[in-house]
Amino acid sequence: MPQLDTSTWFITIVSSMITLFILFQLKISMQTFPTPPSPKILTMQKTKNPWESKWTKIYLPLSSLQQ
Repeated sequence: MPQLDTSTWFITIVSSMITLFILFQLKISMQTFPTPPSPKILTMQKTKNPWESKWTKIYLPLSSLQQ
């Protein structure tokens, strides 16, 4: 029974891996990806609330009165 010649297996496996790597790189490089969204400039609009124009008294908490 003849013995199986495995001397060329290494070069076969390495060359096929290199070929697959190149093919996948080409496939990925040809793919188009969507552009990332550009940041939107937001202008802050100040809303006029009725309590903003009035003067309000700020009361201290009850615990701070006792000293």
